[in-house]
Amino acid sequence: MATEVKVPELPESVSEATVGEWQKKKGDRVERDENLLDLETDKVVLEVPAAASGVLAEVKVAAGDTVQAGDVLAILEEGEGGAGGDDESEAEDTSSDESEAAESSSEDTDAGDDKPAGSDDAVASPAAKKLMDEHDLAARDVSGTGKDGRITKADVQKAVDGKSQAESSSAEAKSDASDVPGSGVDERDDQAVSEKADRQALADAPAERTEQRVPMTRIRQRIAERLLDASQNTAMLTTFNEVDMQAVTDLRNQYKDKFEKDHEVRLGFMSFFVKAAVESLKRFPIVNASIDEGDVVYHGFYDVGVAVSSPRGLVVPVLRDADQLSYAQVESTIRDLGKRAQDGKVTMDEMTGGTFTITNGGVFGSYLSTPIINPPQAAILGMHATKDRPVVVDGEIVVRPMMMLALSYDHRLIDGRDAVLFLRTIKELIEDPARLLLQV
Repeated sequence: MATEVKVPELPESVSEATVGEWQKKKGDRVERDENLLDLETDKVVLEVPAAASGVLAEVKVAAGDTVQAGDVLAILEEGEGGAGGDDESEAEDTSSDESEAAESSSEDTDAGDDKPAGSDDAVASPAAKKLMDEHDLAARDVSGTGKDGRITKADVQKAVDGKSQAESSSAEAKSDASDVPGSGVDERDDQAVSEKADRQALADAPAERTEQRVPMTRIRQRIAERLLDASQNTAMLTTFNEVDMQAVTDLRNQYKDKFEKDHEVRLGFMSFFVKAAVESLKRFPIVNASIDEGDVVYHGFYDVGVAVSSPRGLVVPVLRDADQLSYAQVESTIRDLGKRAQDGKVTMDEMTGGTFTITNGGVFGSYLSTPIINPPQAAILGMHATKDRPVVVDGEIVVRPMMMLALSYDHRLIDGRDAVLFLRTIKELIEDPARLLLQV
């Protein structure tokens, strides 16, 4: 009984998908719920599992095709499966070649070494042609022993063996000549001159100029659209400040081993910034708001998006109700989302919504940048690399680990005063982390 494999229901607001890599090929045996292929949407990669066990009898779409919900992707049939079509074709070619060779041998047992090489018009079997291409042989270099002079795979292999023996004999002859007294010096000099000329020729040759045109992935197209929308439809402005990371670093170093032992997750800096951002959002609710046509929507919850780099592009999974999460929960959730983002396993629901975003370019060594707002959110916090720098503390110059912070915000909604005070609050909470516990 044949079973159709169809495109599953796509997430809300997603109308079509692009066929990614097929995990199975025609003729393969598949088990129920085994992944057949990946579908790439604007935001996530969806796996398409087999609805039943059987053999992949027919593939309806190729990688790169655009499909919609309900489209048929493949046909499964009952059976055990076997080798793919290419292997079967190769086996048929080999069998045909052997049959042709045997037929030719029975017709003329003297044909073979004494037969002159073939012509450029000689016909070769598919398997023979493949072997000829691999060894850079033309039809005229091979004597065909098949019917009507057809070149078989055995003929090509014979020509390859003869070519290898000829090259070996030539090498031995050159070796013998180099042992003749008086001849070695001149040959070495000639070789040196030749190598020098070759190096000069390579140096003078122009570098190869190549270019390659490939289609943008669907998620890259979506990222491009959203970034362009943010730059064209918001009054985006960025304010900066710097934060002394000494207190947080000392606190982390003091408790990181016990923290990891108790919670089975490493204590990083991101949890401190998430908590500091949430506390600042509570004090400046306008930063946690968004614009909906002519209205300002104030959100009474704190869903913080964390930008994560993945092989497919930048994704922003959301920490729901970040104000209710512990430091360990924040760290473990971010670790889990980051790992699944690398594997393309983050779901659409996990990337939907969000009232504020944090991005950390510091993991790549960025010293300073201006992050772009993630609409309809009104602001985004950019973290950067921590660098030891001389600063003035209590009238003395000391070296401290310093990080630059950037807050990009939509000036249509957020005034400069609120943006600057919001960022300064984050700075003060990080520099004195005890205030995060006391909420002062």
